[in-house]
Parts: sequence; structure tokens; C-alpha cells
Amino acid sequence: MARTRVRIPSLLALSAALVLTAGCGNTPSPQDAKSQDGPRPQAGKPVVVVTTTWEGAFAKAAGAEDVKVIVPQSVHHAPDYDPKPSDLAAVAKADFVLYAPFEPYAAKIKEAAGSKAKLVEVELDNDPDKASAEVARLAGLFGTPDAATQWKAGFDTEYAKLNKEVQAAWPGGRSPSVVTQVFTAWSAKLAGATPVGTYGPEAVTPAQLAELAAKKPELVLDNAHMSTGTVLPDSGARQVKIVNYPGEDLDLLTVYRNAAAELKKAMGAS
Repeated sequence: MARTRVRIPSLLALSAALVLTAGCGNTPSPQDAKSQDGPRPQAGKPVVVVTTTWEGAFAKAAGAEDVKVIVPQSVHHAPDYDPKPSDLAAVAKADFVLYAPFEPYAAKIKEAAGSKAKLVEVELDNDPDKASAEVARLAGLFGTPDAATQWKAGFDTEYAKLNKEVQAAWPGGRSPSVVTQVFTAWSAKLAGATPVGTYGPEAVTPAQLAELAAKKPELVLDNAHMSTGTVLPDSGARQVKIVNYPGEDLDLLTVYRNAAAELKKAMGAS
């Protein structure tokens, strides 16, 4: 995602008070600020704090039951969020803090709160193979592999069903020609389509616009969280809004169901 300027002075000003109340005064070493692959011994289920519902859905799929989301779902672009004191307090009680590399405030949250939580960088990609692999990795950290295995069985069944439904909606019985934003390529895979071009995360330049329009795509799969409006206004391509983040229920499958519904609607109208 695009880089953004994040404001963190308030975090540093509040860190001392939170360290005293939370009883976690050790500053993490540079190694602590990176994800580690060895499972951490837990007394029962881990307490997991995540920056957004996207990481939260991965954590839930991996078997985490106590999941606290920091960035409200109403925040359209997560890296713009300015964490509050209550966010720092939640981090101070966590066993794991999950974040994405495009969320630069995550490491500052842990440092300011003096948390002893393990900070884990999550690869957020809804490609089914990558998502399943990341869920399995997190389950290894949480010590919940059985839960992840059960989730994957249900996920694979539902994904296969959605894939067949979308392909059944192909106009004229053939795969549509699509252009995707770089973070929505997974939805083209769900549709059984191979992208003829990609764009983003930066704004489309006139030269890129001409190049993409020349491919004559039928659909443009746009990222709802980074949309800049109509991407190819004069191409005749139908633009489909793809949402990457799940809702407050942290159900990752809902993302695929919603994308399938949008794709079927677009192809039925084309």
C-alpha cells in the first residue's frame, strides 16, 4: 500500500505512564521488533492484539479466541490511524501483536507501551494459497495447529464453491479480460481470470492508462481501500469494488463471498 505519514508524538508522551501502570518497563530489543518462528509457551489461549480486522481475521482463523482490534473499521486507510492511550494499554496486556509492514506505527505501539508481547509481521494477501500458509504459520506461533487445520478444511470447501459459482457467471461462457489493482489480484484468481494488466498502488499515470486501455479489459478490479475513482473512464470496462478487510466478526470467508457476489453482478451486467 502507499506510504503515509504517521503521527506518533502522543505515543511517546504517554509511554512512561503506561509502563508504570502495566508493569512492563523493559524496552524491546531490535530482535523483538521482528516476527519469530518459534512458538511461545502459553498458559491457555494467547491474548492477541491486531492492528486491523484483516490481521484479526488471520488470527481468528489460526485459532486465536481473545483478539483485540486497534484500528476501527470506520478508518478507511489503516496507516492513517493515530493510536489512542487505550490502544497502548491493550498492547501492554498482549501475548502477540500482529501488524503489516505498511503500518509503521505498530512497532512504536509496542515500544511506547513497554509491552513484552511478541511482535509478528503478517503478510496480508487474500490469495487462497498465501492466506492458508499464513494462517498455518500463525497457528504454529499460537500453539493452535488443530484449529487452523479445521479452518482450512472449511475454507477450501467454500472457496471451491465460490470459484465455481463465479465461473458459471462468465459472460458467454468464457473467462473475462480483467485489469487489477496490485492488492486485488486474488479476486481475479477467484473469478478464474488471468489479469492482462495491473496498476497501483500509486495513481495511474497517463502512459499507464493508455497501456491498460489498449488491453481492452472487460473488468477493472479496484481496491476499495485505495480507490482513486474510475481507473479507465473511457475504456468501457466495468469497474468492480473489491474489499480486502473483513468485518468486525473477523470472518475472512466473508471477504471472498462479497467479492464473488460483486464479480457475478458485474459479469451478469456486462
